[in-house]
Amino acid sequence: MASGDIAYETIIGLEVHAQLLTASKMFCGCSADYAAAPPNTHVCPVCMALPGALPVINRLAVEKTIRAGLALNCTIAGHTLFARKNYHYADLPKGYQISQYELPLCHSGWLDIEAEGAARRVGIARAHLEEDTGKLTHMGEAAGDTRLSAGRGAATLVDLNRAGIPLLEIVTEPDLRSPEEARAYLVKLQQILRYLGVSSGDMEKGAMRCEANVSIRPVGQTQFGTKVEVKNLNSFRSVKLALEYEVARQIAVLEAGGRVVQVTMGWDEEHGRTVVQRSKESADDYRYFPEPDLPPLEINPAWVAELRAALPELPDARAARFAAVYALDERDAALLAGERATADYFEATAAALGGTAPAARTAANWITGELFRLMKAAGVEIEQVQVGPAALADLLGRVERGEINANSGKRVLGQMFETGQPAGRIIDELGLAQVSDADALAAAVDAVLARYPDEVAKYRAGKESVLGWLMGQVMRETRGKGNPALVRALLAKALEG
Repeated sequence: MASGDIAYETIIGLEVHAQLLTASKMFCGCSADYAAAPPNTHVCPVCMALPGALPVINRLAVEKTIRAGLALNCTIAGHTLFARKNYHYADLPKGYQISQYELPLCHSGWLDIEAEGAARRVGIARAHLEEDTGKLTHMGEAAGDTRLSAGRGAATLVDLNRAGIPLLEIVTEPDLRSPEEARAYLVKLQQILRYLGVSSGDMEKGAMRCEANVSIRPVGQTQFGTKVEVKNLNSFRSVKLALEYEVARQIAVLEAGGRVVQVTMGWDEEHGRTVVQRSKESADDYRYFPEPDLPPLEINPAWVAELRAALPELPDARAARFAAVYALDERDAALLAGERATADYFEATAAALGGTAPAARTAANWITGELFRLMKAAGVEIEQVQVGPAALADLLGRVERGEINANSGKRVLGQMFETGQPAGRIIDELGLAQVSDADALAAAVDAVLARYPDEVAKYRAGKESVLGWLMGQVMRETRGKGNPALVRALLAKALEG
């Protein structure tokens, strides 16, 4: 980015916290399914930090962290341990968070992304395991809360249901060079975590949260500028907008002769700006030291090899296979492979249609076109769709065989989407079976040509575009059930006669 006579380079590193999908919390047996629970009902002496309570490591959380690390091309540590990260907030009942510091479970990985027409490899410094905090709700007269009596001021409510949920923290190297690259990285990371089944990756629900470290420097300078941390980024859009704003703000500070100060900024979505929250802590401020209540973890290489062998085919590899095996264009292949459930749905539909490349392309066209349109209008995901792969394949087979035409097929799919009924029943109930009887269609053609002699004359005088209009009239004559290919052939023959 350029400003005045100086061109600046943007340096971005991201810290992503993803809640792991486990039945219980990280260090106790409390249920991790807390979203719809009343406040402070999924708690116990361990996650409330009552005296004498001792933590126990959740093995599944360790396994899912290793799986994520392997998918991110990380080295898996043979020896690791937990540490106490000390800081004091009301949502942290112990006064410290159990995390990892010097010996993370996964380190030295990378993730390839593509943004703004260029490829970039983003280094993964570490992917480690820790516990989530509780949740604070600030209330009071200033916020319009009438439950607090006059004169008592504001209050902060604490819900510890979330405290202790297993949390995977993934920290990049400062390798990203634009807000769009940061957004592309988060999209790719979310895809991978969902493919693995280790996290829902839902940013809007707080299951995946992002913090960005951003700085600028004159192009050609090797030394990094002063970094600023930006928090409260709860969507891909917020990440991009906040980073664009913060980069512009830092440039304006330098251009005005000031200096950028290392602080923590929050993203104010309503006003579209970053605002100072507090001075930025360093690692020394957290006073890390080994967690005395938990043993070091020794990771068996055979277990890591077993987890590596069980990894699913990931989005990039699956998209490449779709393009190579089914001859799909890269855009459709990436769109279908982006979510594991969608990719599975597509492949099941293609297999039910015969598994050939043409069958797969037919399935891809209908899924990325009409089915996605219906899903978007209804606000549902592929897992919620009432039309299974076999049912969709049945409908597409009927269209391919000429039992109904494509327009009727779309109408039938809409009914299947709403009701879950099979294609054959809907076709019979709506009377949509395609007319392929040549004599019946020829009669419809003759009726249309007799009704519109002026258009017939225009066509015979050389205005060939009239053919499409006349075909539309024949389709209307047959109530949309005429076989389009046969209608066109009969109409052309009659016009030339």
